Amino acid sequence: MAVKQTTRGRRLLRLLATALVLACAAAAALVVWQYYVTAPWTRDGRVRVQVSSIAPQVSGQITELRVVDNQFVRKGDVLYVIDPFDFKVALESARADVENRAADLQVKRAQAARREALTTVSTSIEEKQQFAGTAKQAEAAFASAQAQVAQAEINLRRTEVRSPVNGYVTNLLLRVGDYATAGTRNISVIDADSYWIDGYFEETKMGHIRVGDAATATLMGYAEPIRGRVESITRGISTPNAAASTQGLPSVDPVYTWVRLAQRVPVRIRIEEVPPNLALVAGMTATVSVGAYAQPGDRLRDVFSAFVDRLGPQRPQDGAVSPAGDTTTVKGSHDVSTLPAPDPKAGPSADQIAPGIAPGINEAPDAPPAKEPPARDQRGSHRDHGGGRTARD
Repeated sequence: MAVKQTTRGRRLLRLLATALVLACAAAAALVVWQYYVTAPWTRDGRVRVQVSSIAPQVSGQITELRVVDNQFVRKGDVLYVIDPFDFKVALESARADVENRAADLQVKRAQAARREALTTVSTSIEEKQQFAGTAKQAEAAFASAQAQVAQAEINLRRTEVRSPVNGYVTNLLLRVGDYATAGTRNISVIDADSYWIDGYFEETKMGHIRVGDAATATLMGYAEPIRGRVESITRGISTPNAAASTQGLPSVDPVYTWVRLAQRVPVRIRIEEVPPNLALVAGMTATVSVGAYAQPGDRLRDVFSAFVDRLGPQRPQDGAVSPAGDTTTVKGSHDVSTLPAPDPKAGPSADQIAPGIAPGINEAPDAPPAKEPPARDQRGSHRDHGGGRTARD
């Protein structure tokens, strides 16, 4: 009897041990499935950056190069200088033309004013209209000359090519003596204020990603992660099956019905904190984690805590702004980069440029002085101031 009870006890223990092992295996399988299939993390992450491709706005030979490769420059710093001689000559010529047009305008205005003051006995209405039209043409020519001066001034300033952003000069192949062609890029500057990280998540993990979720990115070779936040989610990726063949027919790739590779969707991560002594380089690879997996702590503990959270009721995480289906982005300060646009201002007037050519053409002529009446003596006779004789004489 005792032997049978012992045998039953051992069998019960074996069954309990087997059930416990199966339960642990099932739990481990669920955790591994969630971690590798549905958990919002990926090893396919890239550091991205904006690159400013700079092209000169005027053409000429480069006479001075003020930067070297990989040098940090600030917005507005001069990168290189184009030979300014031709542009200085053009500016002086334009200024001389303005003085010429100003003098001509003053003369034409004076002529028109004189004709306008005359009556139709001395001149005809047609002649008055002709001189008035000539003065108007001179005004237009003067305005055109002033515009040419403004263009010459801005072209002279454009001989100094400046950096539009704060960043690093990269892949510098420019040398003194090279010819710079207007509109042709010859130098690039990496915008140091525009770094971000793109995480390419599988579509099976997109259901757990929300705009505004906390995110971390661990670069290869660095232990401390970069911290940030999900800024936006890409709304479309390329579809190879939509491409047409040479005959215009749809080109459909064959796939296995029992094996489907999940597409990857780019998720933009805004960088908020970079560890010290970490140099960001565009193109570096990173492991990106979002949400509960982005919190600091032990990785295994994070996996199990996230798994337990998934089993319970879903609650919005801190910092989440909207679900992945919403089109809003993270609210915050976004720098808008703008370049100063030249504003052509009106130059000095013709009266200021040539003031002594026709002064007072719009003023009425002064009246002649009135003559004093001749004085009378005691007898009522008029005396001549010149000879002192009376009218009776």
